[in-house]
This record gives sequence, C-alpha cells and structure tokens, in this order.
Amino acid sequence: MNFSILLLSCYELGHQPLSLAWPLAALREASLDAAATDLAVEDFPAGRAAGADLIAISVPMHTALRIGVDAARKARALNPDAHLCFFGLYAWLNRHYLLQTGDGRRQAVADSVVGGEVESVLVALAQALHAGRTPADLPGLTTLHQEALPHLGRHPLPLPDRTKLPSLDKYAHYVPGSTSYPGRPANGSGAVSEDPVAYPAGYTEASRGCLHTCRHCPVVPVYNGRFFVVPVETVLADVAQQVQNGARHITFGDPDFLNGPGHARKVAAALHGAFPRVSFDFTAKVEHLLKHRRLLPELVEHGASFVVSAFESTSERVLARLQKGHTRRHMEEALAVADKAGLSIQPTWMPFTPWTSLDDYLFMLQWIREQGLIPHVPAVQLSIRMLVPPGSALLSGEDANEWQGALDAASFTFRWQHPDPRMDALQQQVARIAEMAGQYEAEGSSGAGGGNLPDPVADAASPYAVFHRIECAAHDAAGRPLPALPPLSTYIPRPPRLTEHWFC
Repeated sequence: MNFSILLLSCYELGHQPLSLAWPLAALREASLDAAATDLAVEDFPAGRAAGADLIAISVPMHTALRIGVDAARKARALNPDAHLCFFGLYAWLNRHYLLQTGDGRRQAVADSVVGGEVESVLVALAQALHAGRTPADLPGLTTLHQEALPHLGRHPLPLPDRTKLPSLDKYAHYVPGSTSYPGRPANGSGAVSEDPVAYPAGYTEASRGCLHTCRHCPVVPVYNGRFFVVPVETVLADVAQQVQNGARHITFGDPDFLNGPGHARKVAAALHGAFPRVSFDFTAKVEHLLKHRRLLPELVEHGASFVVSAFESTSERVLARLQKGHTRRHMEEALAVADKAGLSIQPTWMPFTPWTSLDDYLFMLQWIREQGLIPHVPAVQLSIRMLVPPGSALLSGEDANEWQGALDAASFTFRWQHPDPRMDALQQQVARIAEMAGQYEAEGSSGAGGGNLPDPVADAASPYAVFHRIECAAHDAAGRPLPALPPLSTYIPRPPRLTEHWFC
C-alpha cells in the first residue's frame, strides 16, 4: 500500500535544515520516500499534510517549537488520522505538553516524541506504521503511554539528502565584513566601506551532543555530557554537495566544534584541502578557545573566519550560577588569543537572568564598548532573557525555589520574575530596540531615527547607533546621565558575519 511521509522544519537560524536532510537520507536508505518542507522559507504544505500517514516535525530550538506546534494543529485539522511525531532537543524537553490532552484540547499536539540521535528511531517508526503495527513499544520513542530516554546509541549517519530542500539562496548569507575604518575612510565620507557581496552559506555538523553540562543549555538534559563525531568523509561530502550548489562559506553548527579538537583539525584540513576558497565559522566555549589556543592559527589558515562563543555575562556571580567554566578574565584572554590568531569572535549573551542586576547590565555594556565588541554583538543578543524549559539543569540549582515560578507549558518555559522590576521593563525595551534595528537593516534604512549622531552612528541600522540606543535605555532605567559618544576614530569595521543573527 502507499505510505506517505512528510517532514517539516520550522526554523534553524537561517540555515538549510540539516535536521531534515539526515532523516531524509536515512528514510531513503530504508526504501521509504518522504517529502520535506521548511516552514522558515516555504508555506505550510496543506495538500501534502492532508494526505500524509506520518508527519514528523523538527524542533531543535524554542522558536522552532512554537512554530511547530502551530503547524501540528493545522495538520491535525486537515488530517486527524495522521501520526504526528516531534523530534529534536525541544521536543523531548516538552514531551509532556506535546503528548497530553487537557486544557481544552481533545487531542494531543503529538502522538510521539523522539530525542537524541533520532534518525534510526524515525525509520523504525515509519516502518512500523507502514506495516500496520503499533509503534508504542519502539526503543527511543516516547508516547503518552511509554516514556523513553533520549536515544543516544551510535549509528552510522548517511550523507545528508538535500535534494528536496529549498536552494541555498533562500537562506542566510555570509558577509566578509568591512574593509576600511570609519575614522580613516577610503572614500572620504566618514562611512564604513563594506564589501557589498553576501555569499551563500552552507551548514553542516562535525559532531552532535556536547561534553559539557552548562546549566542553562538545552543540549544537557538530552545528551548528558555525551557527544558523537560524524566521520570526516561524511562531513566533507556534505560540504561538497553544498559547494556544488553555490555555498562559499560553511557554518559548523556543532554545540562545540572543539569538543573533539583532533577531529575538528582533520575536518578543517579536509575542507581546506578540497575547497581552499571556502571559509567557515564554528562555535566553541571560552575554555576551549584557551585550552586549544595553539590550534586556532591552523584553523584560520584552513579558512576559519569567525567563532561564536557563549560569553553569557560579565558578572562573575552569574557565570558561576550558570556553571560556564570561565570568568570575565578568561573572556578577555580568549579575545586576545583569537585576535592574535586572526580569528574574529562573535560573543553570545544571556544578559537577563534572575541574578543579573541593573548595575551588571550597565557594566556589561561598558565592557563590550571597551573591548571593541560593539559591531560583533547583534542587538538581539543584548535582549535575551533566560529560558527555563522543562528538564533544564537550572531547576536543580540550590536557589531555584527563590526565583522559579510556575511552568507555562504552552510557552515551553518556567516563568520567573526579576526581583528588580526595572530589569523586566528594560528587557522589553531592549527587545523592541533590537526588533526595530532588524527592520532597519532588512529595509536598508539609513539615518531614520538616527538624529544628529555622527557617521556611522547616524545610520539607524548601524551597530553603533543601535548599541547607543540600548545604552541610553539602560542608563535611563538606572536614573543615570546618558553616556557620551566616543570619538569617531575609535569605531572599528564590522567583522565577518552571517545575515541571520544567532538567538534561541
């Protein structure tokens, strides 16, 4: 009999969804055909959903889960007999909400949930449904009546199948960065000269999971300190098919590319040997940048353009609560080490936590300015509020009862309020500033709302203009005089980056 499978991706930070490409390949190897839709760039496939026997929805992050739940409800309305499966980090963390009825829901959002290394479980689920068997007792599959741990068994990963995914030009592009300093402009205008070309960017992973157990990370409850490497040959073949389709840059989306430094070294060398003109970026912890500092120049030589690193906070108290394994001094050392290697750092932040004071926030802004990081920090990073999904390691903290509120299951997080109401108000204000900045950047706006700020601050989308508005909001919240603008000669060019900013 005919058996129809539909895979849905919801949002993956502007990347072509590897979370669909790998299951597509695994299903194909099992002689099971599947259709795929990326809801980040495509419309909901009503026709395919209406005729599907199995609909599997990838939700690796919070934003994706919100979109995925909406998609599942549309699918239920069109096809109440289809089996709906959610897979990915946020699927397993929110399995109870997804699988239970109640709160006015006559039917659960999902019929099953898979976490961890999902491909083999998805194949087994599809085979069981195709054969007319109940999938309730499949290893690694969580249902309303069976709780399964995340599936962490090793299994061979095939070459990702990207043939059914939208083309790379639909996704984030790589911008090499600025080429002159605004204080010493080549064109005499006082504006930054920037390469206008944005190149298509591919995405792959050289490993999955993570060795570390930072308390706020959603990887931790699922992988519990384990990680799995992807064979170099598979990684390189995946890069090759993306380069063939136009990629000039590759993002390695591993939770930490340097979990296995020897493996990372081999992958980078293989990439550069095959495609010497293709650059790449990766993610790594501060402590790994320091521990493997001798590796950084080699990675740069092989095409590393920038690294994303979770700085999170400049408060030693907050860093300790998050168990980040680094201090502010370590962050400063990592900046120096990366700069010496010629590697740009894009720090990520979690500036709004129950433990972050308004003074902490002001100090963070001052530190970012002093370190010359303003163009390295997208505004959205300065607005991020701590998420506490079900199962988060944050809930095991000794002080959790002091800040933990009720679970808002439909929002996929435990509620919390800051003891200083100014901080919650400031977070909302900074989020609005960041959203407006994104609109300005998308529209190519120049000068709107910039007032009499000097170039490049006069451009409303400029990182300096946006950062100054955030500084003013924070100082106003604290009742302090507004900060003065520094001399134009201190402004530095925008670093290499992707056109889609990182956030949760």
